[in-house]
Amino acid sequence: MGKMRQAGFTLIELMVALTVMAIVLSFAIPSFESIVNGNRLTSAANEMVASIQTARMESLRRNRRAVVCLSDAPNATTPACSGSTSTTGGWITFLDVNANGTFDSAGDTLLRTSLLKAPVQVLANGQVLAGKLIVRSDGLAHDNTGTALLSGTIDVCIPTRRPAENVRHVNIAFGSAISVASENKNAACGTPSTYTP
Repeated sequence: MGKMRQAGFTLIELMVALTVMAIVLSFAIPSFESIVNGNRLTSAANEMVASIQTARMESLRRNRRAVVCLSDAPNATTPACSGSTSTTGGWITFLDVNANGTFDSAGDTLLRTSLLKAPVQVLANGQVLAGKLIVRSDGLAHDNTGTALLSGTIDVCIPTRRPAENVRHVNIAFGSAISVASENKNAACGTPSTYTP
């Protein structure tokens, strides 16, 4: 009786297959990382726009001031504004019944809680005072002086080169017009420049 040949791969065939797979993965992983980070940026920017729109609608509907503010712990039992122009925690949207700019669980109404996932960061420029956007009962946001309609920027950013456009600018003009723009900041996150419509 003759010998039966056993099915399987030779060592050389296995090494060639692993080499081809390694080459394919070396091209696929950076592309996949860009897609994931791009989706994180877009999702966070869209959530910021939705929060601002919620503040505008609820301030008009209830004839009260509403606030969108950056928060280091937005998921806390009683969340607080961070008091700074940057955070990696997220932000809160609330009706500010006593108009003090601070969320008081006794009288204010928490409208929305938005969380960030690392490595996403949110930064605001000086027009958005201490990371706090205040919408008056007329549905319009005002600048940090309280006298002029807000023209400011809140950036959603990831310090990476994947994707190249690592920043999403959420721009607010004339107290109500909201737009989102992308920019390549060379893997850096910094205070947004003053927005001029």
